Amino acid sequence: MTPNREEIVQEELMLNLGPQHPSTHGVFRMVLDLQGETIVGVTPYMGYLHRGFEKLAERRTAIQYQPYPDRWDYLAAMFDEMAYIGAGEALLGIEAPRRAQVLREIVMELNRFASHLLWLGTFLLDVGALSPFLYTFREREMVLDLLMELTGARLTYAYMRFGGVHHDAEDVWLKKVRAGIPYFRQRLSEYRTLIDDNEIFRRRVEHIGIIDGTHALHYGLSGPMLRASGVPWDLRWKRPYGIYAEIPPRIITDLAGDTYARYKVRVEEMAVSLDLLEIFLDLVESGPIMASVPKVVKFPKQETYFAVEGPRGELGVYLVGNGTAYAQRMKIRPPSLFNLQVLSQLLIGHMVSDAVAILGSIDIVLGEVDR
Repeated sequence: MTPNREEIVQEELMLNLGPQHPSTHGVFRMVLDLQGETIVGVTPYMGYLHRGFEKLAERRTAIQYQPYPDRWDYLAAMFDEMAYIGAGEALLGIEAPRRAQVLREIVMELNRFASHLLWLGTFLLDVGALSPFLYTFREREMVLDLLMELTGARLTYAYMRFGGVHHDAEDVWLKKVRAGIPYFRQRLSEYRTLIDDNEIFRRRVEHIGIIDGTHALHYGLSGPMLRASGVPWDLRWKRPYGIYAEIPPRIITDLAGDTYARYKVRVEEMAVSLDLLEIFLDLVESGPIMASVPKVVKFPKQETYFAVEGPRGELGVYLVGNGTAYAQRMKIRPPSLFNLQVLSQLLIGHMVSDAVAILGSIDIVLGEVDR
């Protein structure tokens, strides 16, 4: 029997997107239930990495584990290091010297800028723009060159240590960072001239994937995802660590809560990172880069939670000590995982063509999703 037109229209189609799809940015897969071109259901499969970083903390000493956090979010490794090192220092009662704290803030803001550059280029590539992808990677290479000159690595740095940092920064390196700021500002302005009012881009990203501040809080969103919904929450100033407590707040928000708002918040935060770099460079003073730390670090029988404001949001570490050199338990609070929880809310009711843009606006890194 031949189905009539009404039965054909109501038939649902299941479409698999990823994990090999370029827009899923790693081993992420989602199954879309479609009625025509409209998404009516979403089933996300978070990933296939299964690297067990939380359990590894129970099998490696506190010192041995120091290089591992870089692999959680490999696009923002400095923040991973700071989250683990900060939790360990809180348990041990150690405070890094001021010079080391300032250097930590400098490398984190450089890393934030590099991470947002990669997101911007790949996000625009997802929605069909090739040229900005090439431009943002050009600038990102310059930032990675600076980080490599300081640490010897381009992605996984192993730079921070309990009580300080591994390498001191030479004056010539600090001058290179300062000289790069006006250049990056100029390039950022060029990006915005090219992108902000581009009619094709605006039509692809405006008024899609909307979530308001109340729902964003209920889902546990953080970072640009939360601030783009109008919630002024940034751990650098709401729960300050390091030198941020001395800096006037610069929290970027937008009330629209759509995909375009998330783009605007991240781009404006790149400008804030450049401003912060200038401030921190002015605060660099001579002095040691390491506090006095025992050769064998043993976590006391206490527990703590320490979080940093990463490029994707609140990256936290819950750490439990048991009086030995090994953690009794460590739990990572990865922002990408929490931000992905809202995917179904953002996608349902939109077209398939919108799914790629909305997913890209979340800015996920699967290394911290599937730990």
